[in-house]
Amino acid sequence: MARVFDESFKKMAVELSYLKDSVTEAAKELDLAPSRLSKWRQDPRFNGGTVLPLNNKLTAEEQEIRTLKKQLKDAELENMILKKAVAIFSKGD
Repeated sequence: MARVFDESFKKMAVELSYLKDSVTEAAKELDLAPSRLSKWRQDPRFNGGTVLPLNNKLTAEEQEIRTLKKQLKDAELENMILKKAVAIFSKGD
């Protein structure tokens, strides 16, 4: 049976992974698969609202550019999906 985790646990796990500076160590401590914890780190609901995980090797400006590029890519993908949906529903008329 699959384990179910509530949002507060996921947020705490993500915070722990940042404090330990290691997904693997935090996952081991919480008895989780590192891949599951990595997914939570990428989810804005659990990582404090960031679109991308923080990268300490980048300057603040580089991090902002990286985030803006990700947001633009997501918006372009959403726009493409909406255009396809409109085309599909327009054929029905």
